[in-house]
Amino acid sequence: MTPIMTQNDQPNALNADLSHDIRQRFFIENSPVRGDVVRLAKSYATIIAQKPYPEAIKRLLGEMLAAASLLIGTLKIDGTLSIQLQSSNSDSLLNWAMAECDRDGIIRALASYKDDTEAQQNTWNQMTSANDAFAELGAVGDGVLFINIQPKHGEAYQGIVERSHDNLADCLAHYQKQSAQIPTLINLASDGLQAGGILVQLLPRRDDEIETVDNDLWPRLTMLTKTIKDNELTSLPPTELLYRLYNEEEVVLPEPVALEFGCTCSKDKCRAAILQIGEAETLDIIEEQGGSFDMDCGFCGAVYQFDKADVQQLFAD
Repeated sequence: MTPIMTQNDQPNALNADLSHDIRQRFFIENSPVRGDVVRLAKSYATIIAQKPYPEAIKRLLGEMLAAASLLIGTLKIDGTLSIQLQSSNSDSLLNWAMAECDRDGIIRALASYKDDTEAQQNTWNQMTSANDAFAELGAVGDGVLFINIQPKHGEAYQGIVERSHDNLADCLAHYQKQSAQIPTLINLASDGLQAGGILVQLLPRRDDEIETVDNDLWPRLTMLTKTIKDNELTSLPPTELLYRLYNEEEVVLPEPVALEFGCTCSKDKCRAAILQIGEAETLDIIEEQGGSFDMDCGFCGAVYQFDKADVQQLFAD
């Protein structure tokens, strides 16, 4: 771990890491407080370039990517965590959206939305924030939010996040407090070009901490964390952000984790999907499409092509 950051450190000393795609963990020395800061730029730009998303959806996906990257850091699993939003209203312009991050820092995201008519396109054009897109789930209490955890080994888990607030960050913080019984602060931001977030948690105190922990620490950190501006989350290196917030606290910084875009699609997965569709139906699709069947990945844009011989061979094996 790097030396403790104190009020005597200078911002330029903390600003050595200028990476744009990282998760930086931090601890408050001699306390049960821990947290993470995430900043996304290149990886986020790659993801939102896959489709001509409206501005509000770009920003919502940025917040979801930052959130997934933060939450996976709270788990001791080797696997993947994803956040999914699902509209329960057929009139909603946002059908669904998902973002995921795995233990190695590989992220991806995708959204489905309605923009077939000029009226729908005009409505999207009037939206400027992630909260505008989030509101397409419906009023508070409507829509469905999921957190899916898929370990490489063991059973998958799905948690339903209560739609308790009108923004993603507060819904997730409420979920952490209710499900894990851990007080949690979450701030998320995205400007359509970069995204960022911070998560701070007050873990249960160990026996040896009960008498020594500063009881004013959590209220103080809560007040300080609420002062973060969106442009600070999206533009500042995590070390500088932490210095600005907590320069009077003793902050310990482990090595950061790199984050990058990655996709798990493959031709083998497409073959498995074709087996689910069935030979006769797939061959009908190939005939309708002039001799080949293309399966494209919404996450990365890869196209996997199958012809009649490919399908017949697949079902003959």
